[in-house]
Amino acid sequence: MNKLVRTTLVAAALGCAATVHAETQKPPIRIGVSFQEMNNPYFVLMKQTVEEMAGTIGATVVVTDARHDVSKQMNDVEDMLQKKIDILLLNPTDSTGVQSAVRAAKKAGVMVVTVDANAEGPVDSYVGSKNTDAGRVSCDYLAKSIGGKGDVAILDGIPVIPILQRVKGCKEALAKYPGIKIVATQNGKQERATALTVTENMLAANPNLKGIFSVNDGGAMGALAAIESSGKDVKLTSVDGAPEVIKAMQKPGSKLVATAAQFPRDEIRIAMGIALAKYWGANVPSSVPVDVKLIDAAGAKTFSW
Repeated sequence: MNKLVRTTLVAAALGCAATVHAETQKPPIRIGVSFQEMNNPYFVLMKQTVEEMAGTIGATVVVTDARHDVSKQMNDVEDMLQKKIDILLLNPTDSTGVQSAVRAAKKAGVMVVTVDANAEGPVDSYVGSKNTDAGRVSCDYLAKSIGGKGDVAILDGIPVIPILQRVKGCKEALAKYPGIKIVATQNGKQERATALTVTENMLAANPNLKGIFSVNDGGAMGALAAIESSGKDVKLTSVDGAPEVIKAMQKPGSKLVATAAQFPRDEIRIAMGIALAKYWGANVPSSVPVDVKLIDAAGAKTFSW
């Protein structure tokens, strides 16, 4: 789905919602948004965007933070259902574990659209980045930045589908370079502090390491700190396009050379547009893949979410 079509869909859904509400004087639409975490600028920006959109149609919004705890996320969704939400925008912390919450929402007649990561169960639609592409372009750039040969490590994360897809894409890209060998894959839990420690250990255990791929920018910042402290010439690429990574890439001699940028504003806008369209009776696509864009140091000068 191209950008023009996506924009038209969102605008039409918002316009429809505003018109129907004004003409019928129905109670405000109630939207529940459950994020896997809020300690991440990516999801903070999504929260701000959905609240802005809701304000344009007079909708009420309840936002919760699962803190990567599937039990908390299910309880959060149950609380939202008790509050009689009409729409649930769900960013699952565990795609399989949260399916009972999806079923409960659908049983209550709630429109369910998953964002950034899909969930099992009767989801109305899923909106998310092309994560396999993200891993692929990021690791292709990494391979080229180290001259197509050398030892490479993967800084992995929580085993949810988007992360698994990024690693898959990365491995596919690196497999095209016979001179590159993946010597370590370690879980940095997508957290700066954990990633820093994990990267320090990988650098110590692999003295010939030439490159590292991080599955997200939060982990990349921890990895970057470890690389800089080591004084080694190890190139680093990532996924997200977060502001601090964009800034770090522009420093002269930075070892952080590229990130496959996602577009959180687009994702949540499309998700909300689709949810509203479904709520008002329209047929909607079962999934909407959102393109990613490779950003290097040169591109970082003009890029922002």
